[in-house]
Amino acid sequence: MHNAVTNDQIADVLDQVADLLEFEAANPFRIRAYRNGSRIARDLTESLATLSADPERQLTDLPGIGKDLAEKMDTLLTTGRLPLLEEIFERVPQSVLSLMRIPGLGPKKASVLYRELGITTLAALKAACEADQVRALKGFGTKTEEAILAGMELAAAAGERIYWADADRIATQLLSHMKSCPTIEQMQMAGSYRRRRETVGDLDLLVDSEDATKVMDHFGRFSEIKSVTGRGETKMSVRLESSLAIDLRVVSTDSFGAALQYFTGSKAHNVRLRGMAKARKLKINEYGVFAGEKKIAGRTESGVYTALELPCFPPELREDREEFDWAANGAMPELVDLSDIRGDLHMHTTATDGKCTLREMVEAAKDRQLQYIAITDHSQRVTMARGLNPDRLRRQWREIDKLRKEVDGITILKGIECDILEKGGLDLPDDVLAEADYVVCSIHYGQNQPRKQITDRMLEAIEHPYTSAIAHPTGRLINRRKPYDVDLEAVLRAAAEHKKLLELNAHPSRLDLDDIGCASARSHGAQVVIATDAHTIVGLDVMRYGVMQARRGGLTKKDVANSRSWDDLKKWLGGRTR
Repeated sequence: MHNAVTNDQIADVLDQVADLLEFEAANPFRIRAYRNGSRIARDLTESLATLSADPERQLTDLPGIGKDLAEKMDTLLTTGRLPLLEEIFERVPQSVLSLMRIPGLGPKKASVLYRELGITTLAALKAACEADQVRALKGFGTKTEEAILAGMELAAAAGERIYWADADRIATQLLSHMKSCPTIEQMQMAGSYRRRRETVGDLDLLVDSEDATKVMDHFGRFSEIKSVTGRGETKMSVRLESSLAIDLRVVSTDSFGAALQYFTGSKAHNVRLRGMAKARKLKINEYGVFAGEKKIAGRTESGVYTALELPCFPPELREDREEFDWAANGAMPELVDLSDIRGDLHMHTTATDGKCTLREMVEAAKDRQLQYIAITDHSQRVTMARGLNPDRLRRQWREIDKLRKEVDGITILKGIECDILEKGGLDLPDDVLAEADYVVCSIHYGQNQPRKQITDRMLEAIEHPYTSAIAHPTGRLINRRKPYDVDLEAVLRAAAEHKKLLELNAHPSRLDLDDIGCASARSHGAQVVIATDAHTIVGLDVMRYGVMQARRGGLTKKDVANSRSWDDLKKWLGGRTR
């Protein structure tokens, strides 16, 4: 079997095939089959590799997976490649995929740009837009051209940086591979990955060893490497099949801590640190801390900071924002930890667009030692997700009443993700919302409205007596959709004033609030609730990404609402829950 081909990797390939087939105007049923296969792979709660290896089972046992698609999946699992995709790339330039990353463009319009104007790259597309060529095409126009230009920045970023969660899968595989090298004393990932930034441009691996040649030879056998782009005496650079670059640096034990601090960054944090060292007549670099010619620290990272009378800052805080001021005032926050989280207050079931039943989600949450959860399926406005009208919602709540008697050890809250309507107001009548334990309000429609209109809608929802929280407050999708134009400061002030929660949606594509938004919430005294927005059982496991983002925003246990017991949180919310 090819090394660690994950469900998500298979889904990504199937999505690429579907996009390219649509680009080629292939049979719609064939396109749909690949999209369906991608969705099944992504939502599956067990590994396709495990399923495929089981002699008693077949991939065709999965609903919606036919013989042809099962064969393609098996090929990916055994070889890590798909000949069909390679065949398509013989006909279609691979670079057209970057065009499809532009919000609102998609395969069909990308195909028109390719056929009519010969456009295959983002640079060519930008030039065509700036020359007013795109607006002249049938089905495009001035607004489309302007929207394409606005989305170019997002598309470029999507090509350069990947979600932290995706980088983590690669880093985990890499570290597992490197562990079997006998000459390694210690190793650590550094860079933006270690600082838990929401996206990662490349990976940095730092290794302590006296035999750099053996370490680099071993590194070169990592199965995901496509090409070696550089190799020196102690540094080696490679590019993976996925295009991600990895730099390996081999250092001595005596300098490992200094190198780890230096290569973790950020650049701004390190510049500030060097300035502080200079003021003390010290020199700091990747080899250590020096007083004249004498090396006074470098073996450990904490030793480097101690030499400057500083705490060893958590990597997530090293952005030169507030960390040095906190240190100077003796006020370093004790950052929230995953173990502090007691409940999850945003998740979906098969009643709307979730993939697992109410009971399955409850049992899975209990398995994860959560003390309480809120079931928050969509309200009726979200028709594409089969949103719940009052009758269906009350029916679900009756099911929750029944389940509460059958399942011990977890509190199940009757919730709803209630849409904030385009015209203002909430999507369900007050008499229905009054019966809920927890109401999380969100914007799904009218996201392009003017700033004042969107802000007013959100403020009205915050002031509503039955609102508990605001979900994914800026509506962004990382690398895919910009935040809507909202006065976040006004929203944070209102949330603090009215004692309503602001969600940090933990899904790797959202992480909304972002780290700056989290820090701003803290400064306004607004409480943040970290929630998974899980649509599957495995979706509950994204909580860790939300906690990482909260830590980057400097949030402590006291700043995160769902680190409290439900009884305490209910009191804080002011008794608006039943």
